[in-house]
Amino acid sequence: MEEMNHLKRYLDEKEEPEPKTAKKEGSGLGSRLKDSDMRSYQLEAYEAALQRNTIGWLETGSGKTMIAIMLMKEIARQLRGGGDKRLIIFLAPTVHLVNQVKQYSVIKTHTDLHVAEYYGAKGIDDWDLGCWQKETCEKEVMVMTPQILLDALRNAFITVDMEYYHKTDHKPKVFGMTASPVIRKGVSSAEDCEYQITQLEEILDSKVFILEDRNALEVHVPMAKEIKRYYGSWFVNEDLKGELDSLWTKVNLVFSRLHILDLFPSLLIFFLKQFDTTAAVMESPTQMQFVEKSLRAKLTSFHRKILYCLEHLGILCAYEVLCMIFVERIITAKVICWLIKKLKFLSHLSCDYLTGNTSAVNGLTVKRQRMIMDSFREGKVNLLLTTDVAEEGIDVHNCSCVIRFDLPKTVRSYIQSRGRARYADSLYVLMLERGNEEHKDLLYEIFRSERTMQDATSSRDKAPVSKLCSKDDEPVYTVSSTGATVTADSSVSLIFSYCQKLPGDKYFHPKPNFHYDLSGGFSECTLTLPPNAAFRHLKGPPAKSNHHAKKLVCLDACKKLHEMKALDDHLLPLNEQLPDHTLAKEVNSAPGAGTTRRKELHGSATADALSGTWANVLSSITLQAYSLAFSCNIIEENYPGFIFLIKEELDEDVAHSEIDLFLHNNKVVKARTSPCGQVNLDTDQLMRSKVFHELFFNGLFGKLFHISKSSGVRQKILAMDDTALWPFTNMYMLLPMSQQSAQSKGSPSIDWKIIDSCFAVAEFLKANHLPMTMNNFPMEAMQRQDDKKPEKIHLANTSCGFHDLKDMVVLANHTGRFYYVADLVNDATADSPFDGSCESARPSYSSYTDYFKKKYGINLHYSTQPLLRLKQSHNPHNLLFSKEGHEGGSLKSNGKSDPIQPAKQQQGYVYMPPELLIRLDVLRDILRSFYLLPSVVHRMESMILASQLRKAVGFHPNGHHIPIDLSVHINWVQILEAVTTRRCAEAFSLERLELLGDSVLKYVVSCNLFLKYPEKHEGQLSALRSLVVCNATLHRLATGRKLQNYIRDAPFDPLRWLAPGQHISRPVPCKCGVNSREVPLTHPADVESGAIKIGVTCELGHRWLCSKTISDCLEALIGAYYISGGLEAACLFMRWVGIDCEHDQALVEEAIRKTSRLTYSIEDKNIDSLESKLGYKFLNRGLLLEAITHASQQEGGLSCCYQRLEFLGDSVLDLLITWHLFESHNDIDQGELTDLRSASVNNEKFAQASVKHNLQQHLLHGSELLLTQIKDYVKFMKSFPENEPLPAYSKSKGPKVLGDLVESIAGAILIDSKLNLGEVWRVFKPILSPFPTPEDLQLHPLRELGEICGEAGSPLCTECRKEGDQTIAKLTVQLKDGQLTAEGCDKTKNTALEQAALLLLDAMETTGLSPVERHHARVSIDMKKGGPRTSLFQLCKDMNWVRPTFEPRVSGPRFISKAILHMPDSDNIEVEGEEKADKKSSMDSAALVLLYKLEGLAKCIIEEC
Repeated sequence: MEEMNHLKRYLDEKEEPEPKTAKKEGSGLGSRLKDSDMRSYQLEAYEAALQRNTIGWLETGSGKTMIAIMLMKEIARQLRGGGDKRLIIFLAPTVHLVNQVKQYSVIKTHTDLHVAEYYGAKGIDDWDLGCWQKETCEKEVMVMTPQILLDALRNAFITVDMEYYHKTDHKPKVFGMTASPVIRKGVSSAEDCEYQITQLEEILDSKVFILEDRNALEVHVPMAKEIKRYYGSWFVNEDLKGELDSLWTKVNLVFSRLHILDLFPSLLIFFLKQFDTTAAVMESPTQMQFVEKSLRAKLTSFHRKILYCLEHLGILCAYEVLCMIFVERIITAKVICWLIKKLKFLSHLSCDYLTGNTSAVNGLTVKRQRMIMDSFREGKVNLLLTTDVAEEGIDVHNCSCVIRFDLPKTVRSYIQSRGRARYADSLYVLMLERGNEEHKDLLYEIFRSERTMQDATSSRDKAPVSKLCSKDDEPVYTVSSTGATVTADSSVSLIFSYCQKLPGDKYFHPKPNFHYDLSGGFSECTLTLPPNAAFRHLKGPPAKSNHHAKKLVCLDACKKLHEMKALDDHLLPLNEQLPDHTLAKEVNSAPGAGTTRRKELHGSATADALSGTWANVLSSITLQAYSLAFSCNIIEENYPGFIFLIKEELDEDVAHSEIDLFLHNNKVVKARTSPCGQVNLDTDQLMRSKVFHELFFNGLFGKLFHISKSSGVRQKILAMDDTALWPFTNMYMLLPMSQQSAQSKGSPSIDWKIIDSCFAVAEFLKANHLPMTMNNFPMEAMQRQDDKKPEKIHLANTSCGFHDLKDMVVLANHTGRFYYVADLVNDATADSPFDGSCESARPSYSSYTDYFKKKYGINLHYSTQPLLRLKQSHNPHNLLFSKEGHEGGSLKSNGKSDPIQPAKQQQGYVYMPPELLIRLDVLRDILRSFYLLPSVVHRMESMILASQLRKAVGFHPNGHHIPIDLSVHINWVQILEAVTTRRCAEAFSLERLELLGDSVLKYVVSCNLFLKYPEKHEGQLSALRSLVVCNATLHRLATGRKLQNYIRDAPFDPLRWLAPGQHISRPVPCKCGVNSREVPLTHPADVESGAIKIGVTCELGHRWLCSKTISDCLEALIGAYYISGGLEAACLFMRWVGIDCEHDQALVEEAIRKTSRLTYSIEDKNIDSLESKLGYKFLNRGLLLEAITHASQQEGGLSCCYQRLEFLGDSVLDLLITWHLFESHNDIDQGELTDLRSASVNNEKFAQASVKHNLQQHLLHGSELLLTQIKDYVKFMKSFPENEPLPAYSKSKGPKVLGDLVESIAGAILIDSKLNLGEVWRVFKPILSPFPTPEDLQLHPLRELGEICGEAGSPLCTECRKEGDQTIAKLTVQLKDGQLTAEGCDKTKNTALEQAALLLLDAMETTGLSPVERHHARVSIDMKKGGPRTSLFQLCKDMNWVRPTFEPRVSGPRFISKAILHMPDSDNIEVEGEEKADKKSSMDSAALVLLYKLEGLAKCIIEEC
């Protein structure tokens, strides 16, 4: 073929050749476009497009984008003026043109329209109707590929009459842009060209626009010189030629000596894929010889072409030019680029290659593509090898040479690639093999087609559109509700898309299979879907060809899948959710619901039994009476009892309960409650009882005198209106129990003598309005006795002998504080020197008389009386804890926990003149009992609330109630534990129950879904289970039942405890803006503001809760009901909450019957052997067959796989093992229990058990890769001695299929035994044994690494990134002498991190930073001032913790401090100390409490000093 003259083409998009202005990448456009900027031919095309639908046929580089932009601006102006909302859709033929060339950014720059780009990598394929509606409402221009638009139209996400374009009068406006209206390989004649162009016009209802005068185009577009180069076997560079010839000789030797198919099948398939040859396995020798011959010919051609190209590249690219080399295949570009970089004589070239971002091995990411193109534009890369991905849209103005290493296959490819040469005097080089007639013929056809197109279209612009092409209506399936459609053509891709969404693994890739049968000259296609599809087989209608039969059966399959709800109403695979499920229809949860970062305001539940108005109605009343009897482990200690009066009757188990109270010096008092019938109080008794309450509880725990802020006058609490002191939500009485009745066997009774004495004192206080003056005191003359103890001592309200005063309770008339008399100080009077031991006052007074005169204005009249030594009252403490710490972490009657109060502090004594004291006819022992009451009542209130919640669950009017005989067995102890968080700092919390409840919930929901949706595959079931058990759903269900109001989320603060009749001395006013006790769920939440304080309850009972706490509480309650009432009680509770957990036996029978129909030729001895290993005889062997069948096993017509049973078995084993660990280790906390479960319930553990019992021998599969991996893992397992424990974590992981096998068999036994969990556990307990214990527990490598780094003080940095479907996890440890780094790779992030941690642990051990033995820090506490804080700070330093912070606050004349410690990977610990006289002492008290708290958490050991 002789060399042809070069053809001029206009290949650049410049404004004018003279000015050199900056260009926008991908457009060739200036800054802001105006109509005046348009060239004459552009204006001509623009005007034509305004008149009618137009296809602009202009050369590459002629500025077609500018025409489109100006047209969009004009259309948008018209639409905005008319107020009509319409879309402008800009279609780019490839993702590369949308994303890489950034067409949308050009439009956005030169218009004021709202523009967005759309392509598959942005996740468009997973969008639903809501996403599309949002986009179409907000955007005016949408830039996308045609496939994105077609899918959106077919799925009815965008409503444009495209599918029925010629059947509607409302047709969209169309402007097309192309450099070649012919899309086939070429044109055979002018008629063929006319047909193709007319067909295009008819489809788009448009007219092709052709320039009548091309002179203007030739002025603005530079011309590239076209050159043909022939290559042969000759070569100039002899050294390089010799090396390549040597390599070629070796290749020939391989072909001649080796039978590639037998020895290197994978290598052959790889080469066949690279060269677009069929990858089907060749069976006959003739076929094999043909493949080898074809492969040898291709390699020979490449060898010659590379030799020539390398020889001349140095000449072509010797100057500073940019050159693009087009190749056909990715592997060609990669190999040539590698070779050029290796050759020294081409070292002046900077080479790279550009390919599409396909899923192929050598495909490039979008980010990498951009980097390469930027480097090429900037000249950093001057030689770019590329596939056809760069034929369109790439605008590099400096590109001066384009080489077609492989000839273009179509005229369109020829025109587009030629247009890449944009520089003036650029070259377009076509490489042809010398003597290759096929190359000559191909090039000739391309040239002829181009000229035919020009000739055929030169005079057709004004001709009307002729309807030459007609097409029969193809079958269509339309969803009436949405308008979504699928045609026979699109049905095939939809079926493949559906299969791709099905669960698979690296051993099995779900895809459809097609089988064709010929009958009567017609073809019938049978479609076979993967085993986990909604159905397996479908036979289509007869058709004239296999291709048409395939489309018809796929269309029928799409219809059937939609009817079975496997496709939604938009004809998308419904694999992620099940909209027909109840919870799927619920309104979406609030943002962050169920997470730790969301904080919510909620109210507190009111105990109905402790509520009422009866105390404010002075009339006779009958109340329920319960005795509170106290017994101390020190026999000599006496604690008088009380009678607890309430309106309602308590549940039997609450009425007969015991509460342990922990005092100092290992003193333990047990409080026992028991019913003692009903008590009737008349009006007078009720009034006196109220006065008793108000006097004692205000005098001991509050104030008897209230100072008005307005007047400064001191008022008596007893003289105030008591209605506010007896609120509706706090209504009960605690009255002293008669000691005689307590010691007798009869029913306990109220000690009215004590109550009457208190009433008399109250009346005395009311009568003495001014306690500062003593005019109203008795003024009997008193002679000083010579003996040390006078016969009479004059008090404020009486005179008596000391023997009648010893150990009696007295009330200071001037302060309203209670004391008891310890002794008479005979050698000291009020005139004695003042030593400051009175009420901690400073010793700045000359005598006691002087002190009371100056401080209180009191003139003492009996100054010569001996002083009384009094034991002063103190604030109440939280007595529900023992400083010895936790015992098992669960609620017990004798449980111990951390102290809110530390070890005993010496209580002070005061000296007081007797005349200031009011005597009560009450012994000192009752004061000791009073100090027990806050803790006792707090625990009883919690018990009553737990019982109240139990009643709400057990007898709900909606029908979901627990039967009476079952409800009474639900222990309030477990319910109380389930609503108590760790913040309460008690001996029990919900965490253990939450762990158990999580497993129960998972099993119940999994079983329900498995039975309810037999047609759904494992992926769908897992997605729905995640929806049901996720924290957001649990949060919504829990708040719907108001469970949040029952949660106890703060430690008991006895200083804020209020008895009925007690005035609030430490108010916490409500600042929430909610006036009622109930907080609406619509109240604004807080997400990570840091301003919210958890655990503080205002006067209305409002408090902020962590949103996740509510979800955890629901799971804990499930665990509580499971412990008390078994699975039946747990299911009934879940049903009450709103979780569907029906396990209909009819559905179980149906599941068994379904698998009984399975037919497969499997040896009975294989099944017998497996049943023998399991120790279980299946009633339905079809279940066992399904359990051992992997999805890759497709032989023998087997239509099942184990995925669904694996889904069920996973939850079964999780529950059984969790329950086993829960019962076996009741003395460990939730953290260790979680570690034990993680080590016992994991795929590796199950895989080891599978190999240990040779279960893998019975696995049915069809994967060679899986077979190899199983053999390798079995070999690895056998490398360990038989009696040696297997590693929980190792670098050699078993195939996941082995663990799945164990789970699926467990699921099969569960169904076969009709949901008999006991039978499943009987089978699998010996298989999975031994289970790890706290002593031999192997921590997760990442956890172990974190602890090592924490103890060593080395920071651990974690980085994770995605590469394809793999996750790369990188861990870095900073050491003193450098850093260590390790990487792990896996599909899942957790496994990748585990691998990296294992590698890093090995490296750390090699470098000397090996694991250190875990130990508990030992702390010695110096009780001197500042000692507890010093010990706490040293502990934090040793443990690498952040120093705690202290928050002191004023409490009257004293101070109380709160200590807050941030624990790594845990919640903050907050404790509060005792009241102290100064700030630093209060901080020491809080530090001491915190140290004992840490000891209870096993963080340290406190040693006695």
